[in-house]
Amino acid sequence: MAALDAGANNYVTKPFGVQELMARIRASLRSYAGSGAATPVFDDGHLRIDLSRREVVVAGEVVALSRKEYALLALLLRHAGRVVTQPQLLRELWGPTHQEDTHYLRILVAKLRQKLGDDASSPRWIATEPGVGLRFIQTP
Repeated sequence: MAALDAGANNYVTKPFGVQELMARIRASLRSYAGSGAATPVFDDGHLRIDLSRREVVVAGEVVALSRKEYALLALLLRHAGRVVTQPQLLRELWGPTHQEDTHYLRILVAKLRQKLGDDASSPRWIATEPGVGLRFIQTP
């Protein structure tokens, strides 16, 4: 009961069946999905990214992104301010068999930066952490 008082949403006592655990997980996921959890919207006055509408606007103009470009941007925005590693990006965008294909990521990032008007040498939104990954820069 202390865990519930401390903020836990649910608990299972031992021994428990796998079916009960899975049912509780499904119920928690349904509850979370229906809770109206905030979908990230980024707007710094120049770039607006609305994940719920799947819309990217730069300087008042809607930007057409490919599926992969949008997936990359959305992933970075969901982890805004934190570094997302190259292996994580490759795994989430292309699957587990492509974790060594860093050239895919370099090409995709270059195309995305070009469409957003973001300069790699002086990034406004997408910063490269050399040898580690990428970070979406949160500007006030």
